[in-house]
This record gives sequence, structure tokens and C-alpha cells, in this order.
Amino acid sequence: MNNSKIWLSSPHMGGKELLYVQEAFDTNWIAPLGPNVNGFELDLEKYLDHEIHVGALSSGTAAIHLALVLLGVKENDEVICQSMTFSASANPILYQGAIPVFIDSESETWNMCPKALEDAIIDRLAKGKKPKAIIAVHLYGMPFDVDAIQFVANKYQIPVIEDSAEALGSTFKGRKCGTFGDFGILSFNGNKIITTSGGGALVTKTKELKEKGVFFATQSRDNAPHYQHSEIGYNYRMSNICAGIGRGQMEVLDKHVALRGAMNQFYKDYFAAIEGVTVFTEPNSDYKSNHWLSAIVMQPEKLNGRTREDLRLALEQQNIESRPLWKPMHLQPIFEKYPYYGKHVAESLFEDGLCLPSGSNITDIERERIKQTFDLFFNK
Repeated sequence: MNNSKIWLSSPHMGGKELLYVQEAFDTNWIAPLGPNVNGFELDLEKYLDHEIHVGALSSGTAAIHLALVLLGVKENDEVICQSMTFSASANPILYQGAIPVFIDSESETWNMCPKALEDAIIDRLAKGKKPKAIIAVHLYGMPFDVDAIQFVANKYQIPVIEDSAEALGSTFKGRKCGTFGDFGILSFNGNKIITTSGGGALVTKTKELKEKGVFFATQSRDNAPHYQHSEIGYNYRMSNICAGIGRGQMEVLDKHVALRGAMNQFYKDYFAAIEGVTVFTEPNSDYKSNHWLSAIVMQPEKLNGRTREDLRLALEQQNIESRPLWKPMHLQPIFEKYPYYGKHVAESLFEDGLCLPSGSNITDIERERIKQTFDLFFNK
């Protein structure tokens, strides 16, 4: 049997990317700006299909940082953040010298628990600290409960940064993720649903906010014939080369979403007959995930003591990549001293959850290898 590596989520080119990149070379637009950057931003605005504006940046992390800057988050301000997420959601809070306040997940979507969110806000207000922002994440492409989170945010008049780094192509009640928050965040890292090799985007409600974000992202250079700077700036703009890759990727985005959905269905079909394994999927028809990563939760007590770590190692032996769910931020050494609100949902998911190969470029032969490894592990 071919034992080549099956990756968790690898880049998947569509064929047109090289044409846009070649055009950049032919016109000598080898720079952090150019026609591909403008075109990619317009492609994204059209795809998101809402009254928004998009600024293409060097990473999703940069987009979160700029959103905090634009919201005026400063040293010792508090920012609420989902605990179960990648560290890039929380790190920019520390860039600003602010204080993260972490929130547990709810079991339906694995995203921010609305009740724990409100409990946290009430307690922080009682302590004389009104949070400056809420960073809510669409985990693994699954939309958070937008209505419930937005209700709490509006009630206390706290802006929402919608971390859609993993959720391009996902929808809530038919509307594209990335368009709900006061700011939206996208990522085009190499493992995402589409990639620019590395990159991200800031989604804003107004043209003025986009322009201010782009100003900060280009070293806050004032409008002067010489180099003059009146505000702190950052080197966060996307290159014309990377944007060219992104333009080609936009042409296959819907296809990639469909292929990842098919991988999720593959897992749902396989595990339907195995008691003790639950596949992460939409709680109801309001939610439509892009299934960036398919994941399962295992119950060792129903599986003769077999754990997600046992399965991870069994897959690893067959050169198949899998990984535990994100380790919650409130359990991370760098963040464990900060406030946390909720129970133990995120901790339990981390203990028993596993992300499985989910790429849009996984072949039938590779799916068969995954199935055979499962068969051996679960004694089917």
C-alpha cells in the first residue's frame, strides 16, 4: 500500500493561480501593493455579498490586531476572547498591553457560550472594568450562535470582532460568516479553505474604517512628499504575488467547500454505527459549516477504554496526520493567569476530541487508507 503522508489540511491549487502570479511578474508588480491586491479585495467583497469593505493583509493575526487598534484598545483594557481557539485569536490582545478575559464553549457549536459571556460581562462591570471588545470565533468553520452572542454584545454595547479565520464559506441563517461583527477577520494561511500561502483580511462596515486600517497596515505613512509618521504603523499589507494566488483560489472556493463537506459526510457515514464516537456537525439548519476541519469526540467508556490519543497514534503509524482539538487558551502557560468564565466544556472537548484529515484534495485511495486504519482500530 502507498504510505505517502495524508495531511490534515494541505494547500489545494485550482490551476489559475499561476496566471495571476505570472501577470504580476510580467508587469513587475512585485510589491506589497498592486492590481492583484485590489482585485482580491473586490473578489472577497463580492463573495461575502454584504455591505462590507475588505483590506487584504499579511495574516489573520494582523487583522485581529488592527481591529483592536481601530477600536482603541489600549494598555490594561480588557478584551473578552473565546478560550477554545488558536492562540492567534488572543495574542494581539497582549500586543496592545490589554488583558484577555476567556470564555468557555457551549456544547452545540463548541464556540463561545452566550451565558458564560454575559456572566463575565456582569462580573467585570461589577469590578469596574467594562470590556472594550469581544473576540468570538467560528471554530473549525462552524458558525457561533450569532444571534445569542450579538444580543449580549448589543445589550452591553460592546463591539464584536468576528474571527472567521477558519470560516470563509460558512453561513449563519444564509448570511456569510465574516460579515456579522463590527469587524470581521479572514485567514488565508497554507492550511485554510483557500490560501495565499500566507495572508489574511480585515472586513469592515465602512470604507473609512477600511482606509484607516490600511493606513495603519502601511506604516501609518502620512500624506506628504517625504516620509512622515504621526501614528504608530505596522507592516501588515498583503503582497501583490500572494494576492494573485488568492484570486486564483477564489475561483475554486465553492468547490473546495463542497469537497470538505463530502469529507465530513464520509466521517458521518463511517461513525454512524460506532457508539461512543460523535462527528462534529451543524446543530440545525441555521448553521452551514465549510467543514474546514472535520473533528470527532470519543467517549472512552463506550470504546473499551480507547482514547483519542490512541486513535491519533494509530493514524500516525500509518502516516496519517490528525491532531487534538485546540488546547483552550485559559490552560495555556502564557494565558493561565488571566480571568476565565464558564465550566469545563472546552476542557472536555480538548481531552476527548480529535481533528481528522479534511483537505479538499484527499483522494479516494487516501480515504480508503483512512477507513482501513479505522477498521483495525475499532475492530470492524
